Amino acid sequence: MVKREARYNGVLVVNKPQDFTSFDVVAKLRGILHERRIGHGGTLDPMATGVLPVFVGGATRAADMSAAQAKEYIAGFALGYATDTQDSTGAEIARSDKRVSLDEVQAAVDAMQGDQQQLPPMYSAVKVGGKRLYDLARKGVEVERTPRPITVQEAELLAFDEQTQTGRLRVLCSKGTYVRTLIHDLGEGLGTYAVMTALQRTMSGQYTLAQSLTLDELQTAADEDRIEALLLPTDSLFADYPAVTIDDYGYGRAQNGAFITPEHVTDMPMQTGTLCRVYYNGAFWMLGRVDTLSRGGLALFYEKRFR
Repeated sequence: MVKREARYNGVLVVNKPQDFTSFDVVAKLRGILHERRIGHGGTLDPMATGVLPVFVGGATRAADMSAAQAKEYIAGFALGYATDTQDSTGAEIARSDKRVSLDEVQAAVDAMQGDQQQLPPMYSAVKVGGKRLYDLARKGVEVERTPRPITVQEAELLAFDEQTQTGRLRVLCSKGTYVRTLIHDLGEGLGTYAVMTALQRTMSGQYTLAQSLTLDELQTAADEDRIEALLLPTDSLFADYPAVTIDDYGYGRAQNGAFITPEHVTDMPMQTGTLCRVYYNGAFWMLGRVDTLSRGGLALFYEKRFR
């Protein structure tokens, strides 16, 4: 059986609508593009909106690398009560009459920054014993979870109303960070409760909200046969990586997954572990990794292809 070549290859930056799951977006785009090979680069909760990178065709092999990149969010929050989901969509489980000042909230948000251990919420896609936590939570079952390392690179309080005890904050964080759990922990640190009331992802790795397209815009573009013009190249995901070019001999070795020595690589970084965008005849070919040969010296090793 001959494998069908994907009609489209590349990245679409989607502005996910509220009440859609990330998989709902993928399913919708499979219908719009008539393409099965589609994946997303980092799950968003149904209540969240904003940047969802979607990978099409051979670019789907880059989806896991997108999910691993840092993300930026704008989140709304309310103090004084808690829910079972840690956001305003859940059932209320506790309430506090404590009032908190702007200065106290500012100090608590500032303290969010840095490396830390975060306990995944029960309403999450994390698996414990082969079962999704949210499936267990819906049955009323709570299980022991293991805290996971996360990093909050930046945390900024954008607004806080002392009268309503509501506010907004911006966070730039690592893969696997639950913003609603950050807010839940914010409430605990203030001696009260807190829930997330809104969430918008404004950046995912290289991709920003300004680049994003709605599903309606993508449907219109497909109807007008303009999707190709909207696809970003796969290598846009790796814009921060150094670019190198391989010659004909290097290309032959790359096709076989073999290492390539520096004389066949233009501008190869000479630092072990460096990931590079590898080009041949002006076209992005693969990701390569600079590493040490067993006989000594450095070479460019095959890391991943996207075709």
